[in-house]
Amino acid sequence: MKKWPFCIVFALIIGSSFAQPASFLTRKPQATPTKVQMNILPGAYNTAAYLPMLKNKRIGIFANHTATIGNTHLVDSLIKLGIKITIAFGPEHGFRGKADAGEKVDNYIDSATGIPVISLYGKKRRPSTDDLKDVDILLFDIQDVGTRYYTFISSLQSFMEAAFENNKPLLILDRPNPNGFFVDGPVLDTAFKSFIGMQPIPIVYGMTIGEYAKMLAGEKWLTAQANEKYTKIQVAKKTVDTPFLFTIIPCSNYTHQSKYELPVKPSPNLPDMSSTYWYGSSCFFEGTILSEGRGTDHPFAIFGHPSLPNNLYAFTPTSRDGAKDPKLKDQQCYGWNLFGTKEMVLKAIDGKVQIKYLLNAYQLYPDKENFFIKPKSGKAVDYFFNKLAGNAELMEQIKAGVSEAAIRKSWEPKLAAFKKIRQKYLLYPDFK
Repeated sequence: MKKWPFCIVFALIIGSSFAQPASFLTRKPQATPTKVQMNILPGAYNTAAYLPMLKNKRIGIFANHTATIGNTHLVDSLIKLGIKITIAFGPEHGFRGKADAGEKVDNYIDSATGIPVISLYGKKRRPSTDDLKDVDILLFDIQDVGTRYYTFISSLQSFMEAAFENNKPLLILDRPNPNGFFVDGPVLDTAFKSFIGMQPIPIVYGMTIGEYAKMLAGEKWLTAQANEKYTKIQVAKKTVDTPFLFTIIPCSNYTHQSKYELPVKPSPNLPDMSSTYWYGSSCFFEGTILSEGRGTDHPFAIFGHPSLPNNLYAFTPTSRDGAKDPKLKDQQCYGWNLFGTKEMVLKAIDGKVQIKYLLNAYQLYPDKENFFIKPKSGKAVDYFFNKLAGNAELMEQIKAGVSEAAIRKSWEPKLAAFKKIRQKYLLYPDFK
């Protein structure tokens, strides 16, 4: 009976957006918003599973514009349900998702809710003990895209460490991975660890953010203090009936064979599914002299350079929201336009991190000495391309003219080892 008031209020909140709002309160919802697949729903929709945990508690939430239930931001829904949110934390692109890639966002008061927002992208990457003094429970809900260099999984790690180290219960609302149907790419060598690659995982790792969180904790990839606290949590669960300390609310009806289409663009430069699918393959160009398509209609599906052959696809990056000063701004470039329908793009990618365009671009670029952006230090570990790749080997293979087949074969041993680790933490049926 205690859950009934939540059901009534929640139905009133989202009644204008859904045909059968009350059904979203069950563990296997039936109704669905227009832009979400018929039977796949993020964990946030299963309010019956987590609202009792939040009732009469002070909540600290890590979220951005992708944390929605239908067309309503999760924060707005929770506030209307009487949940007290005392502080919010924002990742890259900010709490409302409007900042450029890499742009540092200051702390501010969210105008829509009056909630103080602490930026965790910049010098500060995790909540401080002082930030958490008025927090009883930490809540994480962000749409990831399933690539190692998309920084939200690094933010997740820092958030988990702060939660465990400060003895704060952590609740993660899981979301489907639009690239969760395959695993591929070079596995990161931790000598090249950075915020765009924290752990020894491949570029496309085939896990939801909830599954990845389980792996971070289970493999003890957190700080020593956080690992110790998590071990104590596991022991306590086996010996006494403890309150929840680390809980993941799973998606409904999602599997790793699903081709989930995002209802909200996850960041300014992933505006559509073409960009989202190609991102795992074409983000390499951020470490080269080529435009990766920022400042065009289809970032990461379009890429090129003025010095490439002029019989290739022509485009001109321009200043726009999310790309105020894109690489090669206002210069006519020549390269590739891989934008297409979902079916066309999925067929072209073929469940792999595609490197043929990278290899082709290097062969066609006249000034090969300057193809890769050089760091001031000249050290291999400081090349941005190597941080994206997760090693220095790929760059050297490209320079040496190693074939695509040979490059892929060099990935296989570490990929096989990772896949064994991955299996331990899956919450959903796999693609094999």
